[in-house]
Amino acid sequence: MPTKPQVKIAVIGGTGLENIEGMTDVTQVEIDTPFGKPSDAITIGKLDGIGIAFLPRHGRGHFISPTELPALANIYALKSLGVEQIIAVCSCGSFKQEYAPGNLLIPDQLIDRTRNRISTFFTDGIVAHISFAEPFCNELSKILYESAKEADAIVYHKGTYVCMEGPAFSTRAESKLYRSWEADVIGMTALPEAKLAREAEICYAVIACVTDYDSWWEPVEAVTVETVLKILRANMGTARLIIKLAIKKIPKKRECRCANALSGAIVTAPEKIPAVQKKKLELLIGKYIQ
Repeated sequence: MPTKPQVKIAVIGGTGLENIEGMTDVTQVEIDTPFGKPSDAITIGKLDGIGIAFLPRHGRGHFISPTELPALANIYALKSLGVEQIIAVCSCGSFKQEYAPGNLLIPDQLIDRTRNRISTFFTDGIVAHISFAEPFCNELSKILYESAKEADAIVYHKGTYVCMEGPAFSTRAESKLYRSWEADVIGMTALPEAKLAREAEICYAVIACVTDYDSWWEPVEAVTVETVLKILRANMGTARLIIKLAIKKIPKKRECRCANALSGAIVTAPEKIPAVQKKKLELLIGKYIQ
């Protein structure tokens, strides 16, 4: 069986970002995981001499809905490549007038409004409780914010991202409710990615690209796919530049807590963990459970 190439930085592309221009030494890797296949083949190469992996979240051609995303397979596949840092690009709607379409947010908090998604690797005989008070890696988020400023983007640092189920957009009542919670943006894809990345001890941060005002602001036309795609085309060029700048700033050695997120989190006695689960999760728990 051929050895998988190893790389420490990955980008998960959202709507409108199905490739990263300028990558060299490119190869595509098809990966099978215990949780099925990821969204698409993973592209591995170098960007300005730095090794990165790229995974289009919705598949090339955008054929996977937010609810159907194989998030467990996506995160597991990246972990199997040695990934330690994930930069995720997400489109989102804004709950604040000043966060205008075309602006960016690097969020630091999440509210989970999904209903039909598996959000943990730890089921069927093994239980783990990770700390998730800070759902995004603070260090990686700072790097993304600094890089966005360097790219001359209009970017905001810290804010709350509501993750909804989709695929339909919000009703006006829902949109006004989330706004009353003082949430900042709404999207469909940061969860369960953020939780699974934390369980896999991978740093995870988001570039949230504002495309619309959701549906709370009645003088403005309610969000449509046409509106989203128009703004996204402009945003993606900026996102690519931010990624290019950010990967140069990522330190080789991690000092954040993400690297040891499972330490003390697994509560199931080792002898009680089914052998099939030990094997299935060896990549994640091997350093803690022998």
